[in-house]
Amino acid sequence: MRPMTRDQLAAELLRISKLQLSDITRAVKNGEKSIALNEVVDLGRRLHRLADAVAGRPAPLVTVPSDDSLVQA
Repeated sequence: MRPMTRDQLAAELLRISKLQLSDITRAVKNGEKSIALNEVVDLGRRLHRLADAVAGRPAPLVTVPSDDSLVQA
């Protein structure tokens, strides 16, 4: 994978921020504070992943719960 150019990095930052800020704004206007906060957390995660990619660090492993853990008794 080739390193991102400055223009590519700027475009990706703009894309991520526009998408997330749109979601945050919509949630705030609808009075959904918890959704807005979740969107802020998601924005932070996306920016950290992008920073790690630019720095050449591997992406952290994400564990997905099994279907059994989602079933409530």
